[in-house]
Amino acid sequence: MAFRFEELKVWQIGLRLSNEIDILTKKFPKEELYSLCSQMKRAADSVVLNIAEGSTGQSKAEFKRFLGIALRSAIEVVSCLFISQSRKYIDDADFKKYYDEYDVLCRMITKLRSSI
Repeated sequence: MAFRFEELKVWQIGLRLSNEIDILTKKFPKEELYSLCSQMKRAADSVVLNIAEGSTGQSKAEFKRFLGIALRSAIEVVSCLFISQSRKYIDDADFKKYYDEYDVLCRMITKLRSSI
């Protein structure tokens, strides 16, 4: 692996979830394309991008800062899940699946951040 972030389990999980969120939002109504869909996809992508950017040869303090941004983006995805469920764009099973997976991801980001 050429880049440090590729080895990070938290980045790998974030990437998988980002791709799954992209697929999930394709089921949303077309009127949400430039609002909730876009917001949710950008937040999911932001998790992955900030982990990668922060891991690349910067100080520990900078990496912690980028992990904090990644954590906030992950929590934003969770909030988007709540909105999506309340508007009936996703069912309870999808909500629970992604809520639980983002809970695990947030815990992982928090632990990594604390270990630095």
